[in-house]
Amino acid sequence: MYQVKTLNKIAKIGLDVLDPAKYTINDETDTPDAIIVRSAKMHDYPLNKELLCIARAGAGTNNIPLDSTAEKGIVVFNTPGANAEAVKELAICGMLMSARDIVGGLEWVQTVKDDPEVAQKVEKEKSKFTGPEILGKTLGVIGLGAIGCKLANAAIELGMQVYGYDPFLSVNAAWNLSSRVQHAASLDMLYKQCDYISIHVPVNDQTKGFINKEAIAQMKDGVRIINLARGELVNDTDILAALESGKVAKYVTDFPNPVTAGAKGVIALPHLGASTPESEDNCAIMAAKEIREYLEYGNIVNSVNMPNTSMDWADNVRVCFFHLNIPAVVQGVLKVISDNGINVENMVNKSKGEYSYCLVDVNAPVGQELIAQMQKVNGVIRVRVIG
Repeated sequence: MYQVKTLNKIAKIGLDVLDPAKYTINDETDTPDAIIVRSAKMHDYPLNKELLCIARAGAGTNNIPLDSTAEKGIVVFNTPGANAEAVKELAICGMLMSARDIVGGLEWVQTVKDDPEVAQKVEKEKSKFTGPEILGKTLGVIGLGAIGCKLANAAIELGMQVYGYDPFLSVNAAWNLSSRVQHAASLDMLYKQCDYISIHVPVNDQTKGFINKEAIAQMKDGVRIINLARGELVNDTDILAALESGKVAKYVTDFPNPVTAGAKGVIALPHLGASTPESEDNCAIMAAKEIREYLEYGNIVNSVNMPNTSMDWADNVRVCFFHLNIPAVVQGVLKVISDNGINVENMVNKSKGEYSYCLVDVNAPVGQELIAQMQKVNGVIRVRVIG
């Protein structure tokens, strides 16, 4: 029986994916085999020795310690694309709110709502909240993953011109992207062309604060920037200076902080990107399926800290082991197996950076003594056997 711990409220439709005959699900166990988490901070969370995997019901994983989990052979999953529709729709809403002063208009109406002359005042003052249509304007989408592709395609249908930039565009994403989306060979090109810029990339050492004064200086005057990805992607000091000068007309962020919340020209949303029941259901279902596939079959799908590795299940004994991406480790484990008179039926090994993962199907049972021998091979991090 596998134990699954939930650190946040997870949609029941997702938890129902896990067979109650095989899984116990609660939020109290101290020895889980798997954890499902949304926003709970895990950097100081005690990782028990039994823990095999963590599934983040969402795309971002900055609340999970990826390095220390990898060192222990704990797989971290995310759910890319599960919230794409929700974020796409909010990005479109963000463009509209940044174009026309909808927020300012709503707030102003509340100041005159009790005035008997409210209808007349509305007609007199409405011009203060006017703004341009998005039809015919140019949108730049930075990052063409599941969300970026959906937004680019939707903007095309809304009559916008669209430039997309993604040096790591996947084959699957390319198939899903409208042929009318124009390729931006560089960020500089995108900055110079676009009236609106929407950001859809993860935070890492290369992207943190990449929307800064140098980048903004290359943009069109009056550009509108939408950031529903991560707050750290935009330099707060530089964006506020650009708003003050008028270089940037509006900045929409889903990640308000003490600097941006309430600042002039900032439309700050309370992290609504994936806050739809459909998105929460989709993320929960995908997270549960990832856990099930890994715990029951050893297959890794959508990992952010380990290589994605899958092999068809042949209903036999499967040895799964993580190892450092160095020479002779796989050979060492295979020698242990063969020296014990066991034949390898099938095998796959994948690497990601300094770590590798190997699946080996064998034709005989593997006991604890043999597992201990494999664990002693230089470079092996963790071994487990299924079946």
